[in-house]
Amino acid sequence: MTFSPETDADPEEITERVENTIADNDVVLFMKGNRLMPQCGYSKRAVELISQHVEEFETVDVLPALPQYREALESHSGWETIPQTFVDGEFVGGSDVLAELDERGELAAELDAE
Repeated sequence: MTFSPETDADPEEITERVENTIADNDVVLFMKGNRLMPQCGYSKRAVELISQHVEEFETVDVLPALPQYREALESHSGWETIPQTFVDGEFVGGSDVLAELDERGELAAELDAE
């Protein structure tokens, strides 16, 4: 089975979806795959790190429209790689930033879990 991304996704619709998801959720992770089946190691690591501190958080699979999600997210965060984590509408970072925060004992506070 070959993965075939949805290439005809409307960039404006994706941008609106990104904005609404960020606004409507305390913690949101834009990732490749989903919480149960991450499709890259970085996304898996981000899910594991967030899950240590927060039970409920939103995930968005960007793979069905990767180029459109990349563009919409980059305009929000200035960051072009996936995964991307937002907390209370603010961009936190990818899995590397989450790992650094965790190593310093600051991830729970950043995720507002304390």
